[in-house]
Amino acid sequence: MSEQNPQEWVSKTRMKKQMNDLQDLGVQLTRLSADTLKKIGLPEDLLEALLAHKKITANGALKRQTQYIGRLMRDIDPAPIEAYLAKLRGDNTAHNALMQRIEQARERLIEHDDALTAFIAEYPQADAGALRTLIRNTRKERELGKPPKNFRALFQALREIMDYTPNELPTPFVADNAFDTDED
Repeated sequence: MSEQNPQEWVSKTRMKKQMNDLQDLGVQLTRLSADTLKKIGLPEDLLEALLAHKKITANGALKRQTQYIGRLMRDIDPAPIEAYLAKLRGDNTAHNALMQRIEQARERLIEHDDALTAFIAEYPQADAGALRTLIRNTRKERELGKPPKNFRALFQALREIMDYTPNELPTPFVADNAFDTDED
């Protein structure tokens, strides 16, 4: 390593391992649905290669396409893709904590009448009328032993309200951060 070239020397073995890791990440992407792939925001050429991979049935062609995907993966930052895949697998602790807070908020709103006032104070952008209706319908659903349609709709509404970017973290509505990925 010279003074003019401050880049770290990387062995051929390490470079191959990095390329294989990127190719493996590409293979993980091939297992996702076309709709999910479009949500990730991949470069157009990589997206087309991944979609083409789904149509190929010959082993030799699959191997070539996988290598091509690996080569395309070298030109992009893999960190956002890895984070998205971790979120899909449920490995993301921040996402799991958010899901748990949503679950707890839903249970609190269903069990206590005054919880809606506290929730609206915490999340003023929330539509109090719509939430009140969902809570009432969920309670009625439970009483009658019906399928949890409104229970799930309440979760989705709370998720839209509480799902925020890390830069705008408010104080959590429910302080307990136990991890759970169940999202009825």
